[in-house]
Amino acid sequence: MVEFGDDSSLTGQDAVDGLVRLLDLEQIEQDVFRGDIIRSRRMRTFGGQVAGQALVAAGRTVPAERHVHSLHSYFVRPGDSTTPIVYEVDRVRDGRSFSTRRVVAVQHGETIFSLSASFQLAQEGIEHQSSMPDVPDPETLAPLAERYATTDAAAEFYRAMPKPIDLRYVDPPTWEQAELGPRPALTRVWLRADGVLPDDPLLHDCVLTFASDMTLLDSVLARHGIAPGVHEVAMASLDHAVWFERPFRADEWLLYSTKSPSASGGRGLATGRFFGRDGTQVASVVQEGMIRVRR
Repeated sequence: MVEFGDDSSLTGQDAVDGLVRLLDLEQIEQDVFRGDIIRSRRMRTFGGQVAGQALVAAGRTVPAERHVHSLHSYFVRPGDSTTPIVYEVDRVRDGRSFSTRRVVAVQHGETIFSLSASFQLAQEGIEHQSSMPDVPDPETLAPLAERYATTDAAAEFYRAMPKPIDLRYVDPPTWEQAELGPRPALTRVWLRADGVLPDDPLLHDCVLTFASDMTLLDSVLARHGIAPGVHEVAMASLDHAVWFERPFRADEWLLYSTKSPSASGGRGLATGRFFGRDGTQVASVVQEGMIRVRR
């Protein structure tokens, strides 16, 4: 069992090493892998963990020269944070340029998560991207631990975030803004692995996938002036998609800019873009989450 998260004081390189171990799945049969879990007081498994591990499982069945360019996933059932997860990979197709894989994550004999991922040989083509927002440098912003250190239970939800990721809010976190009411449906954070990662590109893709689930729905909450710990709100990821657009390192600063175009029916939609410090757009994300508020 990997011991980092809300029940552990591990930070920095020790926590990052724990994340690397978490993403190093055990192969128990042809195309079948077992993933460890994060020890947590919360019974529900962190969604980014399951998505990251599923991508590892898929990547282990693809030639090393083919890199993931997209994943699409559904969270089917809450994961049990006390039980390892089994990942079963279906080798859907290997073409001349692309490989497609399907993965199901299983606990207690039931599917809790499904993922489809596509891998591609490196190729040349046309290029364009969005402009990176103009934001302060990450070194000028307070680490997350400093932001919630002086707050009360309003920040408890965020204290439970996995510690391997150094997270720095450009815009005030939801719990700091909740009393001020609704604000633009926008959240921007700098993030990186809080230590040095090995050079394996698949590992960096999986760490970004892991981190991409951490603040995405904040933009939905901001639009309504809602924050866990301040309001009675139940949240869960429903589906999650990532497009990997350009090379990057997950242990170097990435700006994660997210916004919410819509919320309805007890669900909120959020989109996100990752940028390197040089302004290069490296990944795009879309997620729909369940958001139920008890007024």
